[in-house]
Amino acid sequence: MTICNWRHRPEDEGDLLKSEPARVARIHATMRMPQPDALRSFILLYVLMYAAFGVASPFWPRFLETRGMSPEQIGLLLGLGTIIRLIAGPVAARIADRLQRLRHILAAAAGLAACLAFGLPWVSGFWILLVIRLCHEAALTPTTSLADALALDASKSRASAGMSFEYGWVRGSASAAFVFGTLAAGQVIGWTTLTSIAWMHGALLLLAAASTMLLPALDNKTKAAPEPSSVGAIRQLVGIVVFRRMVLIAALVYGSHAMHDAFAVIRWNAAGISPTMISVLWSEAVVAEVMVFILIGPRLVDALGPSGAAAIASIAAILRWLVVAFSTDPGALAIVQPLHGMTFALLHLACMRLIGTAVPPHLAATGQAIYALGPGLVSALLTLSSGILYARLGAHGFLLMALLSALALPLCWGLKISARRSG
Repeated sequence: MTICNWRHRPEDEGDLLKSEPARVARIHATMRMPQPDALRSFILLYVLMYAAFGVASPFWPRFLETRGMSPEQIGLLLGLGTIIRLIAGPVAARIADRLQRLRHILAAAAGLAACLAFGLPWVSGFWILLVIRLCHEAALTPTTSLADALALDASKSRASAGMSFEYGWVRGSASAAFVFGTLAAGQVIGWTTLTSIAWMHGALLLLAAASTMLLPALDNKTKAAPEPSSVGAIRQLVGIVVFRRMVLIAALVYGSHAMHDAFAVIRWNAAGISPTMISVLWSEAVVAEVMVFILIGPRLVDALGPSGAAAIASIAAILRWLVVAFSTDPGALAIVQPLHGMTFALLHLACMRLIGTAVPPHLAATGQAIYALGPGLVSALLTLSSGILYARLGAHGFLLMALLSALALPLCWGLKISARRSG
């Protein structure tokens, strides 16, 4: 057996001292390094959340009807739910930003929404159903904004560590999960009863709440203290020119979808298009959305920048609504339906890119909430007015939707100029 006799030398000590900072830096880098499964953790969270939305959202009106609600009461429940969502999102986001506990509040919101969903099958009176339903909407609303803020932060922090992932990969998996959730719920409802959607919805939300423990913590250690005043936080966000223009562009383009979402199927059915063909047209839009989120969109945003991507989304919306206004030919509709990937998914990716670069880290959740609030409010108002427009103008009402999208184009150019100045 050979024993190595090492003798201490001063130069060895110097070498050790020189190598010590590098060793400590490597240890710290390893400690800070995001988990290799970060992308999979976010995909798991988004799949569970959006599957929960998919199994329930299309069926809530019918579920409420089975609880003895009249059409007027169903409309009131859904309308008040929209109002609650517009209020609850920014409030929860401000709390999350002030506490810098986005993961915890996301988990609490998803868990509370799950518990309230479990209670829905047990009540039938209008007033108690109204209270539970509105509380459920309030708890559910901030989950997407908080998840987006966490996903954007994680994708940026991993870029510096050479482990970056695209937000679009995560959001694309969510869109696919929504569709599969809806299809699965349709099958389950056929086997059981409509109350099963509440149980599936709640179970998936509970799993989503648990999955937040796998997410990395916020990596943004900013020197700026969280803005204690909500008014001051909103003023700071509105003062960011690119953010302000981005919200307005999103409001115009997303809002232009209101008439399509409300009356496209009615018009296609009146034109004699079969239910099978209608389902194919809707499926085209969803598939295009997933493809843009995962494959096409990130590359376009990289190549053209957020302003260029937003301009393409606006042009695609103009073309889409012009064709829908003048044609019910299934072939023409089949050509323009995939433009949904541009009018929604590409614009959303451009907005996420701008939020990630323009919004201060300590206002990440609030920025997401304001981004959702602006288009959500415009979409709600346009949805309410779309009935009047369709009754008076018919399909020509889609020309007004094309006009809204056209108004976004000069803002896209201004967005580029503002971004260059702020840069």
